[in-house]
Amino acid sequence: MTYDVIVIGGGSAGMSAAVALGRALRTVLLVDAAAPRNARAGGIHNYLTRDGIPPADFRAQGRAEVTRYGGQIIDATVATAAALEDGLEVTLTDGRRFHGRRVLAATGLTDELPDIPGLREQWGRGVLHCPYCHGYEVRGQAIGIIGTSPIALHHAQLWRQWTEDVVLFQHTAPEPDASQARELAARGIRLVAEKVSEVVADGDRVTGVRLIDGTLVARDAVVAASRLVANAGPLRSLGLEVVETDFGTTVAAEPNGRTAVPGVWVAGNVTDPMAQVVSSAAAGLQAAAMLNMDLIAEDVARAAAG
Repeated sequence: MTYDVIVIGGGSAGMSAAVALGRALRTVLLVDAAAPRNARAGGIHNYLTRDGIPPADFRAQGRAEVTRYGGQIIDATVATAAALEDGLEVTLTDGRRFHGRRVLAATGLTDELPDIPGLREQWGRGVLHCPYCHGYEVRGQAIGIIGTSPIALHHAQLWRQWTEDVVLFQHTAPEPDASQARELAARGIRLVAEKVSEVVADGDRVTGVRLIDGTLVARDAVVAASRLVANAGPLRSLGLEVVETDFGTTVAAEPNGRTAVPGVWVAGNVTDPMAQVVSSAAAGLQAAAMLNMDLIAEDVARAAAG
């Protein structure tokens, strides 16, 4: 069959879009690679009425809503996609092919982490990245910011909102200038110039940061910025533009999700790296509404043509 919309990606953006399209009586296929970015997080926050819900529970409930409104779900990975004369074709890594009038890519992003021993193992638990996602849970605790770019200064001042005990480990970030150093000192943020050699943990709990000279600086949680890389692999074959940014890569699109490739739309972290779960869900809904109107316009044109 030819689906009205094939949604690639089963995160909050993809599921939200699939639900909205199902409620619009569209035929929808959701292809989910089952590799959610937030899988290691203890809970989702800043999502009204869903605060603290474990990511696995959120995903299970979302998938149930997709199928409730007629959407079909396939657990698989998309290898390539191609534009045809009569629509778009999606090919899975197992060779199966599916045809759709439109494609909505909500493939998310991958966090490329600093190469520091112990950091990856604690990512999403004791090693954090977003204060709005995790700040309240570590309020008042000893926080360490590992600097890998100039944004570390901003992160240090931002996390200071949640605790008075912030240490900025300069690591590979540029040295603060005199004005920036005064701003750090003014808010009691200690600067450590030595590079970090290891994130130290006791089981699932971070206990500190070890410097290259062997010094252990006790910390309750560590903050590290990842490079945010759009999961654009299956989209490149469609000719979508992948843009380099100061923080990684993203797929170019209009604010409503429409791309320069006819019939192809995007939503969520693949095009908005800073979007949280709730804002990605909202973007999926918006893209779905615009997609539905796009399909209606095509239906009207075909009917008028006889």
